[in-house]
Amino acid sequence: MISKLCNKIFQDAINDYHVYNNIDQPINNPYRISTLEHLLYMKCWIDTVQWHMEDVIRNPEIDPVEALQWKRRIDASNQERTDVVEYIDSYFLEEYKDIQAKPDAKINSESPAWVVDRLSILALKIYHMTEETLRSDASEEHKANCGVKLNILLNQRTDLSTSLDELITDIENGTKYMKVYKQMKMYNDPSLNPVLYNPK
Repeated sequence: MISKLCNKIFQDAINDYHVYNNIDQPINNPYRISTLEHLLYMKCWIDTVQWHMEDVIRNPEIDPVEALQWKRRIDASNQERTDVVEYIDSYFLEEYKDIQAKPDAKINSESPAWVVDRLSILALKIYHMTEETLRSDASEEHKANCGVKLNILLNQRTDLSTSLDELITDIENGTKYMKVYKQMKMYNDPSLNPVLYNPK
């Protein structure tokens, strides 16, 4: 099952990051380039780094100049994240290029890679919510509330994993087909963002 592979690699990437817990720690991807595993690990590593950048920028005491620098790093990270999602979809497109869709095949509301993206973010939510349930400096009420939220997140991962596996099975069976649209993010493109192409 593809979801089992995703969830394992995501957990490994998150654990590996937290060995150092350093935004600038270089990635040490253990998987061979051009494999799906390599892309999954890279995807979750980017998400994990960005999660911690988002924490930094939400500090109410942050210097505005420093905050702008972090915002630009987050924008660049978002673009990198989107690129990797599209690489993952390219992998699936290649994997199933010879599958003949049935005449009544339907398109899914999102591509497999964007479901994978949601699973990666969910893995981070589960990791950090688990931390909140174990905080020694937090009240029992706080830990109990986080425990309730953690159970919801775990159920959500089960449901989302099932949905991903069913989508892949449907594509393999020809009952659904992939149609991928590039995200075409505009804010980083000097030719599309009016603030960049028409500075005042």
